[in-house]
Order: sequence, then structure tokens, then C-alpha cells
Amino acid sequence: MKRRRGIITLKEKIDKGIILAAGDGDRLGHLTITCPKVLLPVNEEALLISYPIEALAAVGISDIAIVVGYLGDKVVEALGDGNDFGVRLQYIDNSDYLGGNAVSVYKAREWVQGKPVVLCMGDHLIDGEIVERLLNRQVFNETLCVDFAPAHHHELVEATKVAVDDAGCIKNIGKGLSFWDALDTGVFLLTETFFLALNELVQYHSTDVEISDVIHFLINRGHHFDTCDVSGCFWADVDTKEDLDLVRG
Repeated sequence: MKRRRGIITLKEKIDKGIILAAGDGDRLGHLTITCPKVLLPVNEEALLISYPIEALAAVGISDIAIVVGYLGDKVVEALGDGNDFGVRLQYIDNSDYLGGNAVSVYKAREWVQGKPVVLCMGDHLIDGEIVERLLNRQVFNETLCVDFAPAHHHELVEATKVAVDDAGCIKNIGKGLSFWDALDTGVFLLTETFFLALNELVQYHSTDVEISDVIHFLINRGHHFDTCDVSGCFWADVDTKEDLDLVRG
């Protein structure tokens, strides 16, 4: 086991990742009528979803669950077993993909088996350095990678904003925050604590649960939800054709 000055980082403890790829991408109009959003090409060599897969693979995360829903069979057909990326892909179906995004995380709970996991969004382009920074820490707690210096291509109106306290923990999160410090990049470290809270919320609210709801739930119960500063790393959330054109630029 690799050690650095006697300290084991999270990289030595985590070998599982989840990528959410269930949404219907309705804001992209005709582009997603017959093609899942995550399979849209960014360039001649890469699809949207290839970015989070490669970012996870680069830090040694080889077991990856992709949660599919809308046109999920096409995602499975396109990516196969993951051999092309040097990883093992497992597919988990979310028939409730029109619900909140936390439902896709919930569908993967049995696959996780109580182990810590890195969560990424299938429609986010992310630099591998983001996951590298996340796992080069010793803090073993729920964590969200945040960007304190958004780039010009980030649409602030649509972005999920994060307010951070003096200890670097989330004190508020949401798209409509008037006062905020950073943007949510969509890359998380989750432990069993998150899945237990998510399970409780799903029992009460069924499929109407967002990841931000789980974060609020944990904060209100006194749990710390840490942040990892990934400012300066490239990432992009693709929701609209304009977003796609920018990253293809």
C-alpha cells in the first residue's frame, strides 16, 4: 500500500465510483430525441461521459457503476464493459429518472455495499485533477468539490451555488442563493452516512429527492459536509445547446 510520509490518503481507500447518466436531457431539444445526453460528442474522440470515466480511471478507480435511465440501452451499447477505458463498468437502471437526481444515487446503494465512493455527473466535463485533489486528502467525510473562481463558461444563473463556513464546510447550497462562495462541480465523496440519510428521505418523499436535499438534511442534523477547493481546474456542466457549443468551441 502506497504511503506518503506515513499518511494514507483517500486514494488508497477508495476504488469505487458512480456516474449519473439517467436524465433525458430535454433542454437540449432535438439533440437528445434519439441520443442520450451523455453520449453527445464533445469532439471527434470523446463523448460527454468519457470525461468522468477517464477522470476516475486516472486515480485508480476501476469499479464504476453507471446509473442509466432514458435510452439506457444505448449507453450500455456504446460503453460496453469498460475495457476501452481500462475499468469495469456496471450498469444500474433507474426507471424513475424523471425524479430528483438523488434517486439515481439511491438506486446504486446496494452496489456500493457501504463502501466510500466518488460520485460524478455523466454530463459534466471534468479535469482529472479534480478527483486527484479530492482523494489526496486525509479527511474521510462527505465532501463536495467546489470552485471559488468560476470561469467565463459557467452559467451562474443555472449553477448550483455553495455557501461555505470558516471551517470549509457547507452551510447552504442551492441554485437560488443570494450569498454564496463557490460553485458545485458535481464531484462528491460519499460515505454510508449519505446513503443512510438518502434512504430516510426517499421513504418520505419517494422520487422527489435532490442531492442538495440530502446535504441540507445532514447539515440540519449536525453532520459536517466538507468541501474540497478545486479552483483552477477545468469543469463544465452541459445542460443546453449553448453549453455544448461552448465546450466544443
